[in-house]
Amino acid sequence: MCKSIKVLSQVKSGELLFCEDCELFHLVFNNLFFALTTKELERLKTYVDGLEVGYWEHKYACSRMQRKIPLPLTQENLVIMFNRQEVLELRVLLAYKDKNENESIEFLSIDDIDYNAILN
Repeated sequence: MCKSIKVLSQVKSGELLFCEDCELFHLVFNNLFFALTTKELERLKTYVDGLEVGYWEHKYACSRMQRKIPLPLTQENLVIMFNRQEVLELRVLLAYKDKNENESIEFLSIDDIDYNAILN
């Protein structure tokens, strides 16, 4: 069990942690847990930032699946599926700032609020 863990970022569905003992990033998101090296985390961040959400939603528009955006893994028969909101949360989670960088105020967008708005 890791004893010196720092919380790097948090969202409603998960958090990104860094363990100084094992020098791994721990990504907890919904019911998923990843232990990632710095290189693996950067590759995941690049992939998630480059996801074309609209393309995947259109491609699987006729599918009965609620989650339509794939995250393929190295195991060929396993793919993790996300919905639009989960991808947005994952992007926010992976966009953590180092404490050495200047901290700035980040405002919520309409997508960050889990609420069904009725516009009249």
